[in-house]
Amino acid sequence: MAKAKKSVFFCQNCGYESSKWLGQCPGCREWNSFVEETVSAGGKAAPAKGISGSEGRTGKKNEPVRLAEIQVREADRVSTNMEELDRVLGGGIVPGSMVLVGGDPGIGKSTLLLQVCRQLTIQGHKVLYISGEESLRQIKLRAKRIGEFNEHLYLLCETNLEIIRSTIERLKPEMVVIDSIQTMYNEEVSSAPGSVSQVRESTGILMQIAKGLGISVFIVGHVTKDGSVAGPRVLEHMVDTVLYFEGDRQLAYRILRGVKNRFGSTNEIGVFEMREKGLEEVKNPSQALLNGRPTDASGTTVVCSVEGTRPILIEIQALVTRTNFGLPRRTSVGIDYNRVNLLMAVLEKRAGIRLGDCDAYVNLAGGMKLGEPAIDLGIVLSLVSSYKNQVIDEGTLIFGEVGLSGEVRGVSMAETRVREAEKLGFTSCIMPKTNVEGIQGKYKIKLIGVSNIKEAMEHI
Repeated sequence: MAKAKKSVFFCQNCGYESSKWLGQCPGCREWNSFVEETVSAGGKAAPAKGISGSEGRTGKKNEPVRLAEIQVREADRVSTNMEELDRVLGGGIVPGSMVLVGGDPGIGKSTLLLQVCRQLTIQGHKVLYISGEESLRQIKLRAKRIGEFNEHLYLLCETNLEIIRSTIERLKPEMVVIDSIQTMYNEEVSSAPGSVSQVRESTGILMQIAKGLGISVFIVGHVTKDGSVAGPRVLEHMVDTVLYFEGDRQLAYRILRGVKNRFGSTNEIGVFEMREKGLEEVKNPSQALLNGRPTDASGTTVVCSVEGTRPILIEIQALVTRTNFGLPRRTSVGIDYNRVNLLMAVLEKRAGIRLGDCDAYVNLAGGMKLGEPAIDLGIVLSLVSSYKNQVIDEGTLIFGEVGLSGEVRGVSMAETRVREAEKLGFTSCIMPKTNVEGIQGKYKIKLIGVSNIKEAMEHI
């Protein structure tokens, strides 16, 4: 006898379940996030299998283990031979971990994971690539563009999780790629693939496989229009690592950013460049991003932002011009729009520069996106340079946080920023005065300490 079906409403943001539609989710307080799904009445989920190790797989009862008895070695990590990816992962792939990779369509998620598969198979690791979106021939065409593959890579086009589970248990690969989680479905869940219930249950089954068999699982996740992974927020809570692949499809550079990482820092980023033969690592992003910089133009400055342990030098461009309309236009690319408006208000109030009747356009060159406060001083001086039509010396690096009183506050890792600037040939550095004291005299580069934006304006 077929089971009766009923309608249940799920929150797309956090997975909260309700028997009726609600305007606001009681769990995460998000508005208009409930969607209706049909489930089997009285249906029970399959019992979870042991995921603690070999004891759970053999059917033995799991027993508590003393923390001191557990042996962990950093050497257990598997290197991908891609320094940019290893840096974001915290040193390599941890066996038994689950990694979620999200990004806009066409940004290069599948290409990146196929390149990881190639590097691992070169080392002799057995890898299984499971696709629910592409045929075997389509994957083969992309693989031919990337390079030669050996016999350690296996391909499977399947969306049924029971077939996938039996294939993994039979093949016993060391790494599995699921492309993508929104196409997978569990027969015990009656809702459509990609729904909240299917994504949650599918991730749960894959987590059991990863933890129980000690297999590293990479999951590709589609993103919504606001840039977050589609499906319930609980998906990000279940996995060990969440990586976002960012960038503009019209530009060459791609940023791999760690949002969550149980085995490493979440501040690290990896920089890649999309080429004809796939993604290529950018090991010195500062030099790459500064190539082609104008040498005799007003409104341009070079700032230094630190992402994790890596200093990145990047050019900020500003264009300030008189407006032809009653309401001036403000536009920013790669920088928080509200932050630019705040800094322009500080310039008007503390430096006496009238920007109320000017259009202002601020751009971060190279398609990068930065939000560190240390680039504030560079934005301010770019605006001043364009407003006064004064060219800032191309050998000058600028960094510092600007407060609402116009003061320039100290930033972290100032010595690392100065060292990177000297390595790339810069001759002077405008920086917070509080940071100069500890590193004065250590480097050949000229250090100019400023305490407020007026002092900084005098040096340009």
